[in-house]
Amino acid sequence: MRARKPLSRFQLHRDKLLGPAAQIHTNLPADSVTVTHWYKQNVYDPSDNKIGEIMDVLVDRDGKITALIVGVGGFLGMGDKDVAVPFNSVRATIKDNNKYYLVMNSTKDALKSAKGFKYDRNAMTWLPENAPATTGSPAAPPPRR
Repeated sequence: MRARKPLSRFQLHRDKLLGPAAQIHTNLPADSVTVTHWYKQNVYDPSDNKIGEIMDVLVDRDGKITALIVGVGGFLGMGDKDVAVPFNSVRATIKDNNKYYLVMNSTKDALKSAKGFKYDRNAMTWLPENAPATTGSPAAPPPRR
């Protein structure tokens, strides 16, 4: 039997960055839905009034959805505001026409008065609306655990 050649520093670094070999599903996980059921969809209050639209879906480094960015208010792009809400605060139900329908136990006024966020294209992240914009190239993501 031949002795294995020791891994180079590059190989060790690469393996640490990439993690274990990717798994491939042979079946889809039960109760999974596509992000299309959420992204760019309207959100309604319990009284069936439109209160906003999902503008983004935030995912942590482990792939878990952590928050939704909901665009609220405004008219023709003026005066609109983006707020962050926990993913589990928006419930997906199915309407008569067999379409997903997103409901949140909140009001449009509550969302309008919440802390707002803005998307920074350079940093490729959401920042508090009063934070200064970044310039230059995007920040490097933190290392994976």
